[in-house]
Amino acid sequence: MNRLIFLGLGSSIFFSYVLIPLRIQGQSMEPTYHDGSFAFCLKQQYFFSKIERFDVVTVRFTGKSVLLLKRVLALAGDTLEFREGTLYINGEQIDEPYVKHSSLWNLPARKVKPGYVYVVGDNRGTSMERHKFGQVRTGRIIGEVIF
Repeated sequence: MNRLIFLGLGSSIFFSYVLIPLRIQGQSMEPTYHDGSFAFCLKQQYFFSKIERFDVVTVRFTGKSVLLLKRVLALAGDTLEFREGTLYINGEQIDEPYVKHSSLWNLPARKVKPGYVYVVGDNRGTSMERHKFGQVRTGRIIGEVIF
């Protein structure tokens, strides 16, 4: 009985504070992550390393219960823009092999503020108005998404 309690308590702590299980709802990260699939968020990842461009991260959107998966495209100080669906960072065209549904997005150049990153979903096949993306304070990033 003590082993069962210890195992339950240990699992609860591990899956709450180290490796958070995620059920994917929505298509904003298609084809990288599919609606209805599962992934894990390594919550401690950014205690030991910095957020890097193209990391897939878990972002706390509102309150504590809504978490979104997004890809980091630009870091603080970078300038980002979309021209006819093509991503430019600091004026350089970026190849995005993870984007399978191309778009005609146009977004004027914008500089990412200090303490922020710019996040976007991988599924760009729908209009910009249907997506939640943009500059996010790094404190709202919970961790890196792993399988």
